[in-house]
Amino acid sequence: MVTRIEIVFALCLTWTSNVIAQALQPIAIDLSAKTTPFPHFWEQSFGSGRAILSLRESYRNDMREVKKIADFRYVRFHAIFHDELGVYDEDAAGNPIYNFTYVGQVYDGLLDNGVRPIVEISFMPKKLAARQDLHPFWYKPDVSPPKDYVKWDALMQNFARFLIARYGIDEVSQWYFEVWNEPNIDFWSGDPKEATYFELYDHTARALKSVSPLLRVGGPATSSAHWVDHFLAHAANEHSPVDFVSTHGYSDDTVEDLLGTHEDIPIEKRACRAVAKVYNQIKSSPQPDLPLFWTEWAVSGYGDRHAGDTSYSATAIAQTIDDCDGRLNILSYWTFSDVFEENGPARSPFFGGFGLIAPGGIKKPSYYAFSLFHKMGATRLANAAENVLVTRRDDGTIVVAIWNLFPPNRSGDSRTFDLEFLGLGESAHAMVSRIDADHSNTLAADARMGKPLYPTQAQVRQLNKESALAPPEPVVLKKSHLLLTLPANGFALLEITR
Repeated sequence: MVTRIEIVFALCLTWTSNVIAQALQPIAIDLSAKTTPFPHFWEQSFGSGRAILSLRESYRNDMREVKKIADFRYVRFHAIFHDELGVYDEDAAGNPIYNFTYVGQVYDGLLDNGVRPIVEISFMPKKLAARQDLHPFWYKPDVSPPKDYVKWDALMQNFARFLIARYGIDEVSQWYFEVWNEPNIDFWSGDPKEATYFELYDHTARALKSVSPLLRVGGPATSSAHWVDHFLAHAANEHSPVDFVSTHGYSDDTVEDLLGTHEDIPIEKRACRAVAKVYNQIKSSPQPDLPLFWTEWAVSGYGDRHAGDTSYSATAIAQTIDDCDGRLNILSYWTFSDVFEENGPARSPFFGGFGLIAPGGIKKPSYYAFSLFHKMGATRLANAAENVLVTRRDDGTIVVAIWNLFPPNRSGDSRTFDLEFLGLGESAHAMVSRIDADHSNTLAADARMGKPLYPTQAQVRQLNKESALAPPEPVVLKKSHLLLTLPANGFALLEITR
């Protein structure tokens, strides 16, 4: 006779087995799968605070720290023509006066650290502006069109001549010149916006090219993936030079703004859907081979949750790299540092800033995430799993990124992955690196320290020591299987040698 205890025990076993089955995710990784090139498009360029901030030692320190862990070749920032750099003035008769002293110091500082600029042509010097249309940013850039395009063209030509005289055409021809920033919204007060921006673009591109045809110019640098099809049609009709297409799109932009639809698309999927839209617009244009530069993008902070300061950033960046692969040349994360003053000076170390490095030089989980992404190979192996990215390095090492992403406004569970490596062989060894609530959690280290509002340099060093990536740990491969458990918003990088 079956007792009540035996029935309950049997039910518990059944429930436990079901839970384990639901939580265990089998993933087959075929090492002979189709391969494609996997250029590291996500680490070629980063955004930063405006131009004048690059003269600060804190900015340059953060740039050097990111340069250590990423293939950081270009940086993009606003406001190279802001009056705080003193580039443009006029005498009493209205004749232009140029002064490129600070411009040279800005670009010297980048090049000295092995980084080139994506030169954002912005904003309008006040004495050249048609109106005093000041943007509400803390540093109040003027977003007006020029009062006189003859004077604007001359400024562009003198700017280009200065750069070539200082650095040489062999160097400057490796830069990119992007005309303006997000002219479809409140960074441009021309009316109507699109037509007046196209006029600005035509003048700027032709003026730069008149100095040297080797200078590379592009746009439209719009927010939320707007105008690209119209821009390319205009350029073709007006024979206006275009060397690359640039636009922006953030993970928390609305679907309607990015795509013009009312689809239900998760925040973590939106930016790459917009990338696909723009990619297809370029392919359908008269210049289908133009490179695509996504010159601003960042993970969603989910408002006051400040999710960008947590391990969620690692999983969301991984998802974006996975989804955007093959459709763009540069995905420029906004920004590498919280030396950044669009809303004024930072009031605390952790305020949901865009940067990989918080004020004072404190490294966030996103910094460590880019360090791990840099280790991925240059060849991708096809795999249909949603949360796995398989690559191979030139030395044959298999590098697998795997993540357990949950939106921060939802609770999430741990997940165990049963990875089966097909064609691996018996002599392989695996190592794992992790970012999650227990690994490289800068906020936890900050909480243990009492959340100092103004950390001392010693405290910053301690925070970075406690949150640093742990050395890779060995994991067991048994008959080409590997079990790996990740908590909610946990990220791991596997390195497998044979």
